[in-house]
Amino acid sequence: MKDFQYELEELLTIVLKENASDLHISVGRYPTLRIDGQLIPLAQREILDPEYTENLISALLTKRQKELFLDNKELDFAYSFRNKARFRINVFYQRGFVSAALRLIPAEIKTIEELNLPPILNEFANHNQGFLLITGPTGHGKSTTLASLVDKINHEKNKHIITIEDPIEYLFTQDRSIIDQREVGLDTNDFSRALRSVFRQDVDVIMVGEMRDAETISTAVTAAETGHLVLATLHTNNAAQTIDRIIDSFPASGQGQIRSQVANTLLGVISQRLVPRLDGGRIPAVEVMIANHAVRNLIREDKIHQIDLVIDTHMEEGMISLNRALAELVRAQKISINNAELYSLNLQELRNFIL
Repeated sequence: MKDFQYELEELLTIVLKENASDLHISVGRYPTLRIDGQLIPLAQREILDPEYTENLISALLTKRQKELFLDNKELDFAYSFRNKARFRINVFYQRGFVSAALRLIPAEIKTIEELNLPPILNEFANHNQGFLLITGPTGHGKSTTLASLVDKINHEKNKHIITIEDPIEYLFTQDRSIIDQREVGLDTNDFSRALRSVFRQDVDVIMVGEMRDAETISTAVTAAETGHLVLATLHTNNAAQTIDRIIDSFPASGQGQIRSQVANTLLGVISQRLVPRLDGGRIPAVEVMIANHAVRNLIREDKIHQIDLVIDTHMEEGMISLNRALAELVRAQKISINNAELYSLNLQELRNFIL
């Protein structure tokens, strides 16, 4: 009889050894890694059958998690592996079979510099109040950037930091700051309720793992208005789309108010992509929008489509468009033109920048 705990740990060890970002477990397939954005099947292992897959995934779950999974047919949770790493895991059913996607969360929280992010991002950690959004597609490092900023505050300032996550990803070691990490489903019922509670918890900095609905967005913006630094993520492609998404989350009758609140509280929007490097691995291409006077006015006046122009004409303040970031990486021979084009939202503009 197979020891499925051993089998599981063997797979997780391979993830760490191969520096993979994800592991996929799905019936009828080899266990599959994602390395530098590419799916790589572990063809030296057996193709997964239904019984093996179910037993393997069962080894990840506590008794309570198994009950929740059976009730809800899907489950998000975090898993610690031998004090070496943590994994953010989603287990789910497909065609009646159990599957799982495991995302590696490195044990070490890297600095902005170590992550090859623009140094201007460090400035956002120096604010006492306001609203910063880290955006981009799934799997492009938003949580890692967020953790880096929180850890910078932790090491440099005496603050009370509360994180609200689903599930908890990076584990912070408290330094100069007090850090309370709350997991949705375990420590609180939902994001919006946890956010409402922070007003009674003497908090300075709030990290919201993901803003999923209008209530969460509204409470986060209110927290920024009332003297807190709020750091959050959103699944959007650039600064203009991010602000549109926030405002469009509200009914027409409430859009004027949220537009005014965002204009008053927004510090900036960071939109990032992890692009394959020519020498292996991935490197971030980052759009940086800083909410200066011009940006705030455009938000108030509902002229959000003009924000891209402000980014391009205020580079001296540290702003940079995604296309300029991609073009700089091409010129520095860090990424290929083909990969730059894959991640660009405006191909003609990108080509003009590269020429």
